[in-house]
Amino acid sequence: MSEPVLVIMAAGMGSRYGGLKQIDPVGACGEKIIDYSLYDARLAGFRKAVFIIKEELLGDFQEAVFSRLEGQMELEVVFQKLEDVPAGFSVPEGRVKPWGTGHAALCAARVLGDAPYAVINADDFYGREGFRKIYDFLKNARDGEVLDLAMVGFYLRNTVTENGYVSRGVCAVKDGMLESVTERTRIEQREDGIAYSEDGGETWTPLDPDTVVSMNLWGFAPGFTAALEEDYARFFREDVPKNPEKAELYLPFVVNRLLDQGKAQVTVLSSGDKWYGVTYHEDKAMVQAAIRAMTQRGDYPSPLWQ
Repeated sequence: MSEPVLVIMAAGMGSRYGGLKQIDPVGACGEKIIDYSLYDARLAGFRKAVFIIKEELLGDFQEAVFSRLEGQMELEVVFQKLEDVPAGFSVPEGRVKPWGTGHAALCAARVLGDAPYAVINADDFYGREGFRKIYDFLKNARDGEVLDLAMVGFYLRNTVTENGYVSRGVCAVKDGMLESVTERTRIEQREDGIAYSEDGGETWTPLDPDTVVSMNLWGFAPGFTAALEEDYARFFREDVPKNPEKAELYLPFVVNRLLDQGKAQVTVLSSGDKWYGVTYHEDKAMVQAAIRAMTQRGDYPSPLWQ
């Protein structure tokens, strides 16, 4: 089996952040969150990274990220395009949003051949433990009729922000295996604990802080690509007509359907690391302080790439 590859989803629009958060510096020498993820991934064993970006942002990424990585990792760039739709379909009038994380992962998977791959978000700081565990899993993943997949699970208490709501995949886990992921698009740290709302904040349902959640750190066998292609076509047949301007193919939903069909098994690799991210612009100061503390502790050199 080929060496595992790291796939970075970086084509999001950052509407709540108010800018291109994927390349906003957080380190003392201009490092981005993705720099620290790549550093940790390289320590884990990854030697190739595939970036999924919007074509019009290539110049920005070249200057801010790619130029720093020369000699550190092999890089490949793939564009997520709105016009990339299954045969027989077209882009709905008024559609601006990308097609979602499922489509982003598919764009990269198409160029990977038989390599197993991990998928991450560009604007999430995952910590070192998750990269080590997902790399080790992919190195030993088994081939078979049932896809052998993995997900790094984080504790909910380590993934919330004080500056607003976040979206998280809330996981049902049994004996270390994933049973399902439920996407909760509004989770907040409230005065009486963490809770989610399904009606715009009118009512709230509490969540256990130790609930396992997905942060889109997945490990996929090569056969997952064909399943992604199939579900992307289904998405256009069934979901897009219902909400042509906003429907998105979420990666956890693809995994859920495979689980329901008995076509995949997903090992949950737990991580006790704290997540850091910039969902809101107010989050940036917290991330900078955390990075500064880890650098002072000796976890990372400064500058990061030397």
